[in-house]
Amino acid sequence: MGSPLLHGEEEKLAEYAHPEMLVTTQWVADHLTDASIRIAESDEDVMLYEVGHIPGAVKIDWHTDLQHPLRRDFVDKEGFEKLCAQRGISNDTTVVFYGDRSNWFAIYSLWLFRYYGHAESKLKVMDGGRQKWEAEGRPLTKEVPTYPQATYKAKDADASVRARRDEVLAAINKKNIIDVRSPAEYSGEALHMANYPQEGAMRGGHVPTAKSIPWSMAANADGTFKSADELKTLYEGKGVRPNDPTIAYCRIGERSSHTWFVLHYLLGYNDVKNYDGSWTEWGSLVDVPIER
Repeated sequence: MGSPLLHGEEEKLAEYAHPEMLVTTQWVADHLTDASIRIAESDEDVMLYEVGHIPGAVKIDWHTDLQHPLRRDFVDKEGFEKLCAQRGISNDTTVVFYGDRSNWFAIYSLWLFRYYGHAESKLKVMDGGRQKWEAEGRPLTKEVPTYPQATYKAKDADASVRARRDEVLAAINKKNIIDVRSPAEYSGEALHMANYPQEGAMRGGHVPTAKSIPWSMAANADGTFKSADELKTLYEGKGVRPNDPTIAYCRIGERSSHTWFVLHYLLGYNDVKNYDGSWTEWGSLVDVPIER
């Protein structure tokens, strides 16, 4: 018989709309040497990988690997193809993401993989992320793996997962807009998250008609996602219905990608977009409406 705790974890995952998008820490431990799987660590603290990582995991640095070096935008299609090829990731590779901060940037990375057309069936998140792996005393290594260069062909960017500023402007009073930042950021009291002054904006506040539902309300203390019933109660209690078009935003798109994942994959909402321009863009634009 398996562990009762593991059994409970699997039962929890089975209740989500798309349980195949999540795996347990035990599942990852059982697939460390599976050649068809690439484990990828993507952290808010970009030095954690060097401190120690899951054996065989590659590093995806959200700042240097995913961002364009000049424009405030992601790497282009060719840059994304190069990134995947260098990590030994082909179009047929199943990529399992994990990281710190309840998988903020792990899901941000997964979202970009979706944006460039990696098959949903080959994308997964390790529930609980790095925090849970460490809490369970599972192995970490400083050894950086090397994999053969792969061939990767990205698709054209998928606009169905990404909202731009003009779409957000048009969504005011018409679609669900969710501000997933802290209450202080939403109210305009804070221009940026604590200790992140470089990611602030010229003005504080929120997009008019945006609902305040901090991302953290969807996560447990151990970094895992809350149950399907808890999530449904949370979002529907705030008036966010399954069939309503929804846009989530934060300050640069990483916390809102977490909410995008929860709504789209865990609850099964069909029309959800992440506005990655988020408040660092909106709060510095000329002539856009802001509420406090």
